[in-house]
Amino acid sequence: MTVYLLPEEPIFPPVDEAEPDGLVAIGGDLSPDRLLQAYVHGIFPWFRDEEDVYWYSPDPRMVLFPEQFRISDSLNRIITGKRFKVKFDTKFEQVIRSCAAVPRPGQDGTWISPDFINAYIALHKLGFAHSVEVFSGEELVGGLYGISLGAAFFGESMFYSMNNASKVGFHALVERCREYGFRFIDCQTETSHLLRLGATLLERKDYILQLEEALTKETIRGIWR
Repeated sequence: MTVYLLPEEPIFPPVDEAEPDGLVAIGGDLSPDRLLQAYVHGIFPWFRDEEDVYWYSPDPRMVLFPEQFRISDSLNRIITGKRFKVKFDTKFEQVIRSCAAVPRPGQDGTWISPDFINAYIALHKLGFAHSVEVFSGEELVGGLYGISLGAAFFGESMFYSMNNASKVGFHALVERCREYGFRFIDCQTETSHLLRLGATLLERKDYILQLEEALTKETIRGIWR
């Protein structure tokens, strides 16, 4: 297989030419135009080295359809107990920086470099990137961020500093996606935690079909309230 080196224009090769691990291309930048084109084509940036960005489209792809979300009795008790308060798009920069700071087992550091942080802050200012924020009192104790295009939400990362905070945030995201009529939440790669919540694996070709349908819907752009 051939890994493509991206040109200056914000274009990508076909995802069916990806490497077995999902690597589609290397290079380019993290400009808003290139990032949005990536998501539209089922591709996302996963990390960068000192020189290049690496772009992926995994096969299979983990997604969660909002109507298939499974809430456990314990999580339901936490939510109904109102231990946490959830907001949207009030602390985007704090959320992404908190995600970057979280230690991750088996990983040396984080792919959320300063360049990534600045790129997604730019998308937030343009109304495409959103954050879910979970508070205990006035303290931010969990959250997640991602991109919204059409009827799809592309989850990027989450964090928590208090048990169950990220689960509460994800539940709030699912409820918002239901409210907006979103087709799916893109979870990117498989985890046992997401499987327990009702996520499923799609072959890349099926994911692309779902994505194309979702992108026929108008993007809800701007601050989520």
